[in-house]
Amino acid sequence: MNGISKLSSLSGFLKSPEGPKANKESFKKTLLEYIDQVNELQNRADKSIEKLISGEAKDIHQVMVAAEEATISFQLMMELRNKILEAYHEVMRIQV
Repeated sequence: MNGISKLSSLSGFLKSPEGPKANKESFKKTLLEYIDQVNELQNRADKSIEKLISGEAKDIHQVMVAAEEATISFQLMMELRNKILEAYHEVMRIQV
């Protein structure tokens, strides 16, 4: 669940004293780090499944936990993407 705990750092990007440019870079960096963590969880789950199939791993519970962590992290990432896209579309609909 390390990937999910990283989500709290997304809220900190708005409070940057350096201005909009720093906020943009901070938000981008935070999102990229989160995507990398989700990817790492996916890779770890894949490796544990491969070990289970090959007979190296005997504990199916650990394999299931790794797979579920990867699934939940991916679902959260997709929900974040959807919310970001919704916010972008909402901003684009604003009439100036």
